[in-house]
Amino acid sequence: MDKALIAFAAAIAISIVGAISAIGISRVASKAFESMAKQPEVASNIQTSLIAAIVFIETCAIYALVIALLLIFVF
Repeated sequence: MDKALIAFAAAIAISIVGAISAIGISRVASKAFESMAKQPEVASNIQTSLIAAIVFIETCAIYALVIALLLIFVF
């Protein structure tokens, strides 16, 4: 397979996943801050859930990065 095509596919994959994960993190943070503003007494519970959600979203982005690197260096 052509190396340029593989590199292009990896770049497209990581850019799409990076953009989607950035949008997801911003939406999660927005809703969490909105909830904290409405109910400040549960802010610590919301913060814990926010961090867990961000970790899961970033894990998907890291998996995409690993796959893109495998595409580049293995094939």
